[in-house]
Amino acid sequence: MMNNQIILQNRAIGFVAPSGTGKTTLLVKLIPLLRERGFRVALIKHTHHDFDVDNPGKDSYALRLAGANPVLVGSRYRWALMKETPEQDEPALADLVARLDQDAPDLIMVEGFGHEKFPKIEIHRPSLGTPLLYPNDPSVIAIAIDEVSAEIYPIPVLELNRPSMIADFIIDLILPLRRHE
Repeated sequence: MMNNQIILQNRAIGFVAPSGTGKTTLLVKLIPLLRERGFRVALIKHTHHDFDVDNPGKDSYALRLAGANPVLVGSRYRWALMKETPEQDEPALADLVARLDQDAPDLIMVEGFGHEKFPKIEIHRPSLGTPLLYPNDPSVIAIAIDEVSAEIYPIPVLELNRPSMIADFIIDLILPLRRHE
């Protein structure tokens, strides 16, 4: 199966913008709105930085440093799987989506992965002076903008400050996919 098919089949929609534009802020507002409407929402976030979900001084941290790979930590509240991949290429979005498949979310929201080809909403704040991404990325299917103007765009324009409007747009996209199950 092609990577794009894996992503589309799993109802992934991305949110792209330069750092500091408000991707996480918007997602924090959208996720509860979608959950209130009965959707199971998963999230994949890309980071350019090294990160760690474990803490020095914890047993799992010491075991991982000792060479255990992967390490899965679980409790009745949550579980986390940590896999060290220093000699591997960064995982493709389709590979990460496939790892979420076992939980069968209705929607996978993706923050980042702008270089991948899958449906994305661009977040744009004209006051920041950054250029729009959509002219160079045919995967951008809508723009969420904080300063709505009379300018005409070739793709839908959503009001960034109206998360319920953006949630409606997303639901309209995924409901046809949900009905065909």
